[in-house]
Amino acid sequence: MKPFSAFLAAAFAVALVSPAFSQGPEKPKDPAAKPEKPKFTKVLPALPDTLTLHEKIECSRVGDFAVLLDIYVPKAAGKYPAILLIHGGGWRARQVEADKPLAERLAQRGYVVAQVAYRLSTDAKFPAALHDCKAALRFLRAHAEEYHLDPERIGVAGGSAGGQLSGLMGMTGGVKELEGTGGEPEQSTAIKACIVMAATMDFVESNRMQNNEAVIQYLGPFAENKALFAQASPITHVKQGCPPTLFLEGENDTVKIGRPEMQVKLRALGVPTEVITLKGAPHPFWMSQPWLDETAKAAGDWFDKYLK
Repeated sequence: MKPFSAFLAAAFAVALVSPAFSQGPEKPKDPAAKPEKPKFTKVLPALPDTLTLHEKIECSRVGDFAVLLDIYVPKAAGKYPAILLIHGGGWRARQVEADKPLAERLAQRGYVVAQVAYRLSTDAKFPAALHDCKAALRFLRAHAEEYHLDPERIGVAGGSAGGQLSGLMGMTGGVKELEGTGGEPEQSTAIKACIVMAATMDFVESNRMQNNEAVIQYLGPFAENKALFAQASPITHVKQGCPPTLFLEGENDTVKIGRPEMQVKLRALGVPTEVITLKGAPHPFWMSQPWLDETAKAAGDWFDKYLK
């Protein structure tokens, strides 16, 4: 930006917040004007004194790739329900750090919260990421005493790409062809409660017309891999015995294809399911205020209902 342009921009910014500017008569809104983007504040991790964080715990290894967990444990004595929190990032970006504020808030409500760093699509295509998440779940059950968790009370949550994986974790517990071989094979991958945040539940429907680049890297081209797209869709695996499933969505988020249809299938089987839409929230709403605290409350209330 040229110096004079920068000066004008700074002067205008000051004018916007000055009393003289704000107290003038309000001009009528132009109906053709674009709606204002929601204001948000990025939140950084801040480990509370009440929690212990065990970082980079290897729970499985595939070749040279170590599947790692960050595990938050409340310091107060007790045996806690647990949550496996799966990060997003289009299956190709590592976003564990961005989910830490949510992990901290859930752990403060009396949960062991484990974040898993699974193989990205740059490392291996589907179902590698799902296999790693299942290995992480088996590890938690096998090491329940060490991390003060109850292996019979484990839920899963995730947003965006992590929401797709969370939905699959909820719907495919014990599905042999999707279990993988990492971790502790004798342990169950059944889930007691599931939360999906802003994620596609039906890849077949969402990719009929065009494929987005992240999906192609994760699954390959749709025309050549229709069966794989169906297998990667949580809606495909809805069956009797699936866990209670909460969907959290942003009002301004469009990543939700297949969710209404999946809820119809869940309800037909008597599986409890709800959807909560956060007003004005964009994608990914759970990383920023004011929606982070709303997300933590909604998720915590759901897990309290089914894990405590």
